[in-house]
Amino acid sequence: MIKHIARILVGGLFIFSGLVKLNDPVGTAIKLEEYFEVFAVDFAPFFSAFVPLALGLSVFLSVLEVALGVAVLINYRMKITTWVLLGLITFFTFLTFYSAYFNKVTDCGCFGDFIVLTPWESFTKDIILLVLIVILFVNRNRFNEVFSLKASHLTVAITAVVCTFLGINAIRHLPYFDFRAYYEGANIPQLMQPSEALRYKYIMEKDGATEEFTEYPTEGGYEFKEMVLLNPEAQPKITDYSVWNDEGEFTQGTFEGNKLAIVMYDVHKANQAAITEIQQLVSNLPNDVEPIVLTASGAEAYSAFQDTYPNFTVPHYYADATVLKTIIRANPGVVFLSNGVVQGKWHYNDVPSANDLQ
Repeated sequence: MIKHIARILVGGLFIFSGLVKLNDPVGTAIKLEEYFEVFAVDFAPFFSAFVPLALGLSVFLSVLEVALGVAVLINYRMKITTWVLLGLITFFTFLTFYSAYFNKVTDCGCFGDFIVLTPWESFTKDIILLVLIVILFVNRNRFNEVFSLKASHLTVAITAVVCTFLGINAIRHLPYFDFRAYYEGANIPQLMQPSEALRYKYIMEKDGATEEFTEYPTEGGYEFKEMVLLNPEAQPKITDYSVWNDEGEFTQGTFEGNKLAIVMYDVHKANQAAITEIQQLVSNLPNDVEPIVLTASGAEAYSAFQDTYPNFTVPHYYADATVLKTIIRANPGVVFLSNGVVQGKWHYNDVPSANDLQ
């Protein structure tokens, strides 16, 4: 009985985790790059060689998760499947422990942006999974396949093919579901504010005794120990959105009127064919839509970009690369803002026409 409960839990969790990552393979790749960069510094420089492979590994690992989940649910080749599961969970348990203990990567990306776990929550989740997988491993000879071997082969193969298609399609366009704060319909300036007044409690010490206050005590003799937020759910959902140029801050300016934001994290890596399409879109924009470029590339890099595309005369502003990658998973990507509200987002493979914006 216990082994079947463990099988259902492990299979279901692996399928869920893999599908959430396949929804946004680019986001998973960004997380993998973080790990590789940390390992390159902390363990061995050769880990940096994996950074360019992050996107392909993102799809492969996500497809593998779903395929393993399906394999467990249909008892497919359990002797081999449980060995693979045990190897994976052992590695990921070490990974999450290392991240949590040394505070290296603050979000493991286990469930993409759908469920954000703290490092210690991720480690706890992996410990529970490790126990369940050990149960499966110990009982690996006691499972009977649900289907015939041929049908099982076909089921796992079809799962892998379909999931690979889903991942590639999400890369070539945009995530099917946008769980980040810059989703279509998001009011950015509103999400930069707390949903209600933030409330705190103050932990103080006096004469060796600890006391808690909802207002900072004015009476003397107290030593401050800690301030704890009582309603963390009210915190702003967006805390790092900032736009500027050489003349100063422009964050508020992006919330005024209709803006067509052309997002390029890195102008050197931006899809060149799309630049021409976007340039044509800009030339046909309605008068009430102002085009702007948001980039994380420095002044020298952007100047070289302008030399390559002298007719691309859109005013450019700077923003943090992580923020831009959070806004849209495309380089370049197109975001239409109306008074700070995200009205539309397009991958460079789906550049809209001026009529679409109208």
